[in-house]
Amino acid sequence: MPYHGPPALTFADAFTHWTLDPWVLALVLALGGGYLAAMRRVRRGSVSDQGGGDNSKNDNSKTNNSKSPSDNSKRDADNSKKNRWPMARPIWFLGLGLGPLVLATMSWTGVYQSVLFYARAAQTVLLLLFVPLFLALGRPITLVIAAFPGPGQKIEAAIRSRAARILTFPAITTFALVIVPFVMYFSPWYTAAFHSTAVRELTYLALMTPGFVFFWTLLRVDPVPKAYSYAVSMWITGAEVIGDAVLGLAIIAGNGLIGATWYHAVARPWGPTLRTDQVIGGGVLWIIGDLVGLPFLAAQFIQYMREDASEAAEIDARLDAAESGTQPETEPGDKTDGLWWKTDPRFSNRGG
Repeated sequence: MPYHGPPALTFADAFTHWTLDPWVLALVLALGGGYLAAMRRVRRGSVSDQGGGDNSKNDNSKTNNSKSPSDNSKRDADNSKKNRWPMARPIWFLGLGLGPLVLATMSWTGVYQSVLFYARAAQTVLLLLFVPLFLALGRPITLVIAAFPGPGQKIEAAIRSRAARILTFPAITTFALVIVPFVMYFSPWYTAAFHSTAVRELTYLALMTPGFVFFWTLLRVDPVPKAYSYAVSMWITGAEVIGDAVLGLAIIAGNGLIGATWYHAVARPWGPTLRTDQVIGGGVLWIIGDLVGLPFLAAQFIQYMREDASEAAEIDARLDAAESGTQPETEPGDKTDGLWWKTDPRFSNRGG
């Protein structure tokens, strides 16, 4: 059977060969348009700063007249600050999140994914790790909650639910992130995406979803079901990096060819042999996957050091206050004896 695929891939072709994926394009336009609309809504201050309904507004109006002009100016400045949405966030979400999604599915990786094993591998890394990381950095959940307080309260309630805490337990999210590409590469799922548009599009979502949940819960820039310590995040990220390496090495060391029937039928007359192509693809999954994971691990370590230093400074300050005879301020009606370690959740439950 003669070859009917794209021409031999060259360095120049990687920049000039594109394809159109209408489903992905629709998703990108929907997510991008929704993000920009919500960001505009927040910046224009069309949402109540309190987000607590009419009662909070009425309560505030009763006290506004008794405040000095300087107090009102300070409050207005604080409200204006709340309504700002930093430009870095849309850059993360739109430029480095949705942008690579377009590249992964419609640039040379989309054109050659059914012809070159390593093109499919590069696409997998982008969809599984790179795109979700920057989508999460864009803080889309925080943006939706800020722009739409009504639905936002329901979203926050869902995030705080027991089901969400169970589903986002670190061991579960890490397992999902590692197991999905394993199942894809070592089952008929791998070639099914070449035969069916629906399977292909669902595969894209199946790769991005566990990646987004993984980075969302570890980055903690959006509301999360449970904020695990950065020490736990480091261990989890390390496990993910090892998982990428194991997948890549398993593909490299495997005796058989993945998707052999499909690639033999394609009969590509140019480029590396099928075996070499698979080895290159395994290297892409291993090395590029680690290139994404290792910097994230380093960032987790830095956050861990900052968190540890902040906690140490807080404890030192409270100990100094206790030694000097001054106790931390308490709320009216607080029945505690003023000893800070009896109310600190890190110590209050110790010793019965």
